[in-house]
Amino acid sequence: MPMLGVGEVELYYEIHGSGPPLLNISGTGNDLRWSSPETNPLNAHFTVCHYDQRGLGRAVDHRDRPGQPDPDVAYTMADYANDAAALLDHLGWDRVDVVGTSFGGMVAQNLVVAHPQRIRRLVLACTSAGGPGGASVDFRELAELSPEQALVVRGNQLDTRNDLANGVLAPGMDLITKWAKRRNEAPEPDAVAKVQAQRQLDARADHDTWEGLATVIHPTLVIGGRYDGVAPVANMERIAERLPNAQLHWCDGGHIFFLQDPQAWPRVIEFLTSSAG
Repeated sequence: MPMLGVGEVELYYEIHGSGPPLLNISGTGNDLRWSSPETNPLNAHFTVCHYDQRGLGRAVDHRDRPGQPDPDVAYTMADYANDAAALLDHLGWDRVDVVGTSFGGMVAQNLVVAHPQRIRRLVLACTSAGGPGGASVDFRELAELSPEQALVVRGNQLDTRNDLANGVLAPGMDLITKWAKRRNEAPEPDAVAKVQAQRQLDARADHDTWEGLATVIHPTLVIGGRYDGVAPVANMERIAERLPNAQLHWCDGGHIFFLQDPQAWPRVIEFLTSSAG
């Protein structure tokens, strides 16, 4: 099982596809055991590194003992960016394309601000800059709701056309059922895994790259769904306006527009294979 040690943390990663190197940074709660990285459309054009970020999936934090999370450990957005840079070092990838989705887009922003020389082209999908650029929904608020309430609220955030309380689903939302089934088949998180996932949410809440984005000159595609209630349209527009060399593209969908709009992945691939690096 391929693992990379970064201090006290070990990251699990997989390499799929062939072609130029690309780092794919996924979102909140992602776990390669259920997200099917082997089927990602990027693999057909690139050698793609998919990985479990600290606090998620099969990543391991050795400061936590079995069943006993260390209460003094906290994660920061700088940690996540440095993890990504360390992974590039480990793979011997000097300068790569990066695709960051949702929380992964926040990590990608921190990565390009802190390590600009490591990135050739950048895709920021359904994400936010934080600070004056606007924040994505704070998922920690869902913990205060009952499971039934949280399901409705989260579902309506994924696509603002949803009305789960009345059984209304936006077009394409039925495709999420297969994805959700695989997620439900993953092992039930233990006490340590729950605390580690919470650390990721805490780091996410402190995300703010607004000042640094003004210095990012890399060719960037900012792409999102028109009906996203997690990373609102206004946030995506601010990112595109803030970046000197960005283009903005809207897809027919919400926060999971990659599942809803069949033209989403082709647009990303077109950008990565045709724009100057």
